[in-house]
Amino acid sequence: MDYFHLNASQDQIAGISNLGLAHLGDAVFELMVRSWLCLHGKASARGLHKATVHYVAAPAQARAMEKIMPLLSEEEADVYRRGRNSSPHSIPQKASRAEYQSATGLEALFGWLYLQGRTERLDALFERMMMEG
Repeated sequence: MDYFHLNASQDQIAGISNLGLAHLGDAVFELMVRSWLCLHGKASARGLHKATVHYVAAPAQARAMEKIMPLLSEEEADVYRRGRNSSPHSIPQKASRAEYQSATGLEALFGWLYLQGRTERLDALFERMMMEG
């Protein structure tokens, strides 16, 4: 399934901070989660919202990141690490610092892939994250 269409140049992407990539990737990931939930039978607005919050919370994103770490290329792992190691201004109460940093890395990776129009890669990583177990 192809959710996005974009193709920014490497120079454009290089001009975006790690937290900027994470900001964009947060929206990309949430849109993918919302699409996945709708396509998997979550019907009520309340149910959709609750499920979305569950999947996009930092602890859930950190667990999802563990599922895909072995699949990342060296370049993707570098983007993840740079995002993870960026300095966030605040950490949500329901997440540890490590969980929040991992989630920020995941979001930076998704923002980076999105900007390149690498939708097949986004889809493959996302599908792996959403697999049970």
